[in-house]
Amino acid sequence: MRKIELPHHHHEPQEIEMLQNQIDRIEHFQIVADIFKMLGDTTRIRIFWLLCHCEECVINISAMLDMSSPAVSHHLRPLKNSGLIISRREGKEVYYRAADTSQARLLHEMIEQVMEIACPGA
Repeated sequence: MRKIELPHHHHEPQEIEMLQNQIDRIEHFQIVADIFKMLGDTTRIRIFWLLCHCEECVINISAMLDMSSPAVSHHLRPLKNSGLIISRREGKEVYYRAADTSQARLLHEMIEQVMEIACPGA
């Protein structure tokens, strides 16, 4: 960790050290930036929100969003790669749902708070 001298002394040295230690961990901030960049797409947010409430196959997601299956699959890939959704195969069909992680739950809650809606059935 690098030691810096701040031009103005507004905080205790221990507090500055803790803040500097965290702010120097660029890889953690990059993870957050990547998730927000990926969710910068309305379709991905809609798909993610839907999958927070139910498990669905690509065909049903396509019908609900009035999109082609390839277009939906194109949006599912980065959601899955980010760990926000998971999939399971049953025969030839693949079903998707939101991952049971603190990040996915937090994003779900944030989406609903911003949109001022509640989960169906809540």
